[in-house]
Amino acid sequence: MNVFRSGEEMLRRTIFFGRFSSVWKKPGPLSRTRAAVLSCRNCAGPSLWSRGTLQEPNWTHNTRYFCQGETHKPSVEEQLDKSLCFQPPGAASRGSRDLSDVAELRVPFYRKLQGCLSPSDVLDLVDRTTLAHRHISNSLTRMWETTKKMSDEQRRCELRLMLEHPRFEGLCHRARIDAPRMHSDDLAYTLLAMVKLGVSQSSLVVQTLLRVIQERLNQFDDKSLSILSTCLEEMESSKNAEALKQGLKLVLEDRIPQIQNVMLLQTMMRLLGGDTSPAIKKKLEMKALSMAEEFTLPNAQYMLTTLAAMHLNSKPLLDLCSKKIAENVHGVPFTRLLGVLKSCRELRYRNYSLFSSISDYLANTFTMWSNKQLIFVLLEFEGLRFRPVTLMDAFAERVMENPDSLKLKDLLSVLKSYSSLNHDLKENRQKFLDSVTRVLESYLTRMSSADLLKAVSCLCVMEHFPQAPLEKLLQKDRLEELLPRGSPLYKGVELKLHTLDLCLRLDRPPLPPTVSPIPDLHNLIPSFELPLNPGLLSTLKDMVGEANVRDSVVEERVYFIDFVITLTSEAKNVHRSPEELCETQKPQRIAVLCAPPSSFCFGTTHPRSRLAMKRRHLRKLGYEPVLVPVHEFDTLNNQERTEALKRFIFPEGERSKTEEEGENCED
Repeated sequence: MNVFRSGEEMLRRTIFFGRFSSVWKKPGPLSRTRAAVLSCRNCAGPSLWSRGTLQEPNWTHNTRYFCQGETHKPSVEEQLDKSLCFQPPGAASRGSRDLSDVAELRVPFYRKLQGCLSPSDVLDLVDRTTLAHRHISNSLTRMWETTKKMSDEQRRCELRLMLEHPRFEGLCHRARIDAPRMHSDDLAYTLLAMVKLGVSQSSLVVQTLLRVIQERLNQFDDKSLSILSTCLEEMESSKNAEALKQGLKLVLEDRIPQIQNVMLLQTMMRLLGGDTSPAIKKKLEMKALSMAEEFTLPNAQYMLTTLAAMHLNSKPLLDLCSKKIAENVHGVPFTRLLGVLKSCRELRYRNYSLFSSISDYLANTFTMWSNKQLIFVLLEFEGLRFRPVTLMDAFAERVMENPDSLKLKDLLSVLKSYSSLNHDLKENRQKFLDSVTRVLESYLTRMSSADLLKAVSCLCVMEHFPQAPLEKLLQKDRLEELLPRGSPLYKGVELKLHTLDLCLRLDRPPLPPTVSPIPDLHNLIPSFELPLNPGLLSTLKDMVGEANVRDSVVEERVYFIDFVITLTSEAKNVHRSPEELCETQKPQRIAVLCAPPSSFCFGTTHPRSRLAMKRRHLRKLGYEPVLVPVHEFDTLNNQERTEALKRFIFPEGERSKTEEEGENCED
């Protein structure tokens, strides 16, 4: 009876492997095929991985690139021989056991597998066990899971021990041989574990798994596709990997209407990437919106990063995810908060409620965060043009208390954030500037010319001119070093030098006598063919008279002024009180600047660095600058525009009017 069953088992295996003959088939005579098989067998002697490093084996030139090129067909005898090579004598007869007996055999293995705490523990268990093909996936996955919570050093050590273990090569060999018999989820987990464990992606076992998955891709369920998508995201480019990616994209595109799992949808969106057609992106967007009620907090975080990976700026999705994150910001880990801000910056998406919630949360838990973490956040907010006032005030206090804790890179980042956002520290301003200057001076001997220019230009924008850094920077050899025309950074260096030159000429700080003049950078003078706002011009002429308004005025060959209003005593009479008429009769020049939204911090009318510096310099040139946010002005009707301009241009008159109304109310 046992002989009969063994023969039946062999026949069943022969028929089973015949299904996969197309995978291994190769044109040519049988003799060539057998020669290829023998060649592959003979090359199995050397180790698949060199000891101690995750390197490609000596014989990986035999890796089959099934999508292109030829392959060989192993004989049925070879398949049977290798599939049984790990079984002890008499194991072939076990196929006749009842399913209950098989289940009893499996349970102890899985229980023991969960007790393994390192890859070597798993391999020791494998060495003592007769493996079914399903055990292979579980063993490799457990090996990867045990390394997840290890430190980098411990992980490197454990992976080295794994490579040196005598059973690891055999386990990988078994995975390659049994791949055609694995279930789809086992195939996906096996490939993922191989990649995570650092197995060479050009090795025979990984390439075989890729090819088998290609053949059976249509059999994969949603869960298996999600695992496979995650794995392919991390894989290096190869012929088989790219072929599988393209096939997976086609399968996923067809399955969009049937997807019911949010994580699968997001993983699929990331795999399809930014080069997906607009039509597919629209389908994915609509599918995501239809599943929006199922979004958990992690789903909302991951959706933002997914949209950034796809370059899909879907405002409904972004608003929905932002609202969920803003309401539960205390439950989001720091790294994910940072990822959310980075995604918003990449998508050029701004949400005041989201940014305020994040900044308030970080300010309220300020002591929990390191300098490095806070600087990362400030840089992201700077890129988003958002000024987190409370957070910046708190961080400035930390800097003033312990300025020496800032490294050079930290210092440059802090200066960039505070100068770009034009943050006003009020009474702490000078103390903060003195603190960062002291740190800057401690790094002078170790700084490159480019870093020194970055730091000094930021300080000058904030109207602070430290003597020692300026003297160090404005040396002839330093300036020559900064301006090599072939450098890719030439334009950025020119712009910073131009800013520095403007500040030195118009702010007129005291300078050491040994400094060299900055070269004249005429090529940075902008052209001023800028469109004027006709509605604003018409309103201004109605208010103060056409003769008192000039347009398109340029100062210092740099600063463009949209409109200049010259107010004589007659013009002032229109909107000034009698007491104000007794003041000086000298004409007043008002510079009306039409500022776009990008010139202000997001959600406010607080000017950013360039506009703030321009306003400061125009005051020194005898103008009274008035900032008109055009994005707000254009939404008003004629009467509202007139009232708004009165508030901007004649704030004293508006204040007197308010006080007079208050007195009348009291009477």
